[in-house]
Amino acid sequence: MEEDSVVDIIEKASRSVVNINTLRVFHDAFYQVVPVKGMGSGFIVDDRGYILTNNHVVEEAERIAVTLADGRVFKGKLVGTCRSVDVAVIKIDSDNLTPVELGDSDKLRVGQRVFAIGNPFGLAGGPTVTSGVVSALNRTIESREGVFKDLVQTDAAINPGNSGGPLVNMEGKVIAINTAIIPFAQGIGFAIPVNAAKACSNEIILHGATIRPWLGITGLNITREIAAHYDLPVERGILVANIESESPADKAGVTRGDIILEFDGKRLDRVEDLQSILTERKPGDRAELTVLRGVRKGRLELTLERMP
Repeated sequence: MEEDSVVDIIEKASRSVVNINTLRVFHDAFYQVVPVKGMGSGFIVDDRGYILTNNHVVEEAERIAVTLADGRVFKGKLVGTCRSVDVAVIKIDSDNLTPVELGDSDKLRVGQRVFAIGNPFGLAGGPTVTSGVVSALNRTIESREGVFKDLVQTDAAINPGNSGGPLVNMEGKVIAINTAIIPFAQGIGFAIPVNAAKACSNEIILHGATIRPWLGITGLNITREIAAHYDLPVERGILVANIESESPADKAGVTRGDIILEFDGKRLDRVEDLQSILTERKPGDRAELTVLRGVRKGRLELTLERMP
């Protein structure tokens, strides 16, 4: 592909990228109000004014200001969030908007050329573009916001203010949302696969909230080392560490220390296996867990509920 063609494609995608400025209010040790400004990026996904960004960009914000690539500024309204994948949907009241085209993150390959578009450090003059490749897939990182899995790793430069901006491919389609950097690292940035963001944002736009099924457990992956340390009878499965009161798992009789081996007959080796299955289910669905308690194996039936 010729360089001019690539530049034209990236220029078109950049028209959908917005700058997000937030104002949060905190109280200091003397109970005085302290306003704290924040910044980030986002991108227009619907000509009705819906914008995708990171949840941590707009979380607890008292005010949200959205600046379009053409310089227009609008008040943003938070529509809904999906904290588990660090995605938020905000909305502005405007016409003449240019939505970006969303791609398919399941087709990503290591080594693929990508471009990060955003507003690093809140610099004036429109979005900044950096280029790189997909360095790795299915990465897991820990941050103050929690543990995020199945992330895209890229060496395209991602700086403060880039969070919430799009990572696009050579066709100008968004394939991930830039979400985090490792402080002081060289050439390592992370992004949320767009397919995970689409599943969340579509529910928010349609219903005003995510409608995800919920078990109500906190589990640990059983490895050979953990099995040996705790003298467990198996070397795979999910060890139940905690249960939410009145959750589906609690009502079904799951207890701390149980090992969940299967969900509706599907083998579970890791917590990620269970999370993947739950994304395909809906609240109200019936399910059966195969559970190991001590040396006795049994089955427990439950009804999935909407995540609180």
